[in-house]
Amino acid sequence: DNQTWFRYQPGQFMTLELPVGEGPLLRSYTLSSSPSRPFSIAVTVKAQADSIGTRWMFENLNIGSHIRAFGPAGSFSHHNHPAAKYLFLSAGSGITPMMSMLRWLNDCAPWTDVTFVNCARRPEEIIFRKELELLGSAMPGLSLGFLIEERSSRKSWFGHIGRIDAVRMPLLSPDFREREVFCCGPEPFMNAVRDMLETVGFNMEHYHQESFSAPAVEAVAAPFTNAGTSQSPQAMPVQFTLSDVQASCLPGQTVLQVARAGGVRISAACEFGLCGTCKVKKLSGEVEMDHNGGILDEEITEGLILACCSKPLTPLEIEA
Repeated sequence: DNQTWFRYQPGQFMTLELPVGEGPLLRSYTLSSSPSRPFSIAVTVKAQADSIGTRWMFENLNIGSHIRAFGPAGSFSHHNHPAAKYLFLSAGSGITPMMSMLRWLNDCAPWTDVTFVNCARRPEEIIFRKELELLGSAMPGLSLGFLIEERSSRKSWFGHIGRIDAVRMPLLSPDFREREVFCCGPEPFMNAVRDMLETVGFNMEHYHQESFSAPAVEAVAAPFTNAGTSQSPQAMPVQFTLSDVQASCLPGQTVLQVARAGGVRISAACEFGLCGTCKVKKLSGEVEMDHNGGILDEEITEGLILACCSKPLTPLEIEA
């Protein structure tokens, strides 16, 4: 087999297209592997009870299986914020980008000063614990800290217990104010970390977080109007050139909503401007685009937009 060198930054993510049900399901997963070993990539997933995508992966993916992937994408990487000292804070599956960055540092700069703090509910839920302990013995600059919420009958525990706060933070990382901080985990966890750091006067220019949780959005009216029917005076015409579909967009609606209502397929995953999966070419017209880093300035200059967070300001022509 011919191996291919896959280029990405540690901490970036991929969007996988999973053939679930009647149509493909797109889900974004951080790469837990390191680009210092570029001939293979890996994601680390946990199948929750209500998870559709990850459960399909566990039940259907085998050695030799093929699925489509988009990316890499994202700017959550220590490569974008070089520093003398790092603090990696994570909870739950938020540990995956931290592992990617730590694995890269172990391969390429093992002397780097890193404090790695992971929070879990119980000791057995600490992902990568054995590997982290091995890295702790191999990397002279690595300091490990684990924090659990409750003891377990399955595994003994002699470390910190509780939730991260202004009291426990100095115990886990005494010099955290001097570090470049990367944080990833459930939204309540990241909110607590951010609020705590702001309260103690941390310089938030050195704080970075990754989130795949979409903000709440208000429902909007059905956007599609067939060509030839009367349009609302406020509707904005949108032409999808490759599909030969003419639609109209009402105020507050996005290009992606219009496309779906008109039967035009535009791949999308996060749907709040982060993953970049719904990137399309705008041939003419102007949009208001409120994204979360899923598109580069150079791409915008070239006429690309993210359909999920772009709202027409003028009539549009979209290459889709």
